[in-house]
Amino acid sequence: MADNKIKVTLVKSVIGTKQDHRATVRGLGLRKLNSSAVLEDTPAVRGMIHKVQYLVKVEG
Repeated sequence: MADNKIKVTLVKSVIGTKQDHRATVRGLGLRKLNSSAVLEDTPAVRGMIHKVQYLVKVEG
């Protein structure tokens, strides 16, 4: 991958989670289980990932 990019994968279901955590997952561009998104590595994206770190896996 190119530098300043990270790959985020949804590895746990959002069923039963808080509504704002579901919205954060959608904001990261993730819809279904095991879906992935390649995003810019910015402080805003890092903060979103930190909020839902129990649901996602981060690479790169």
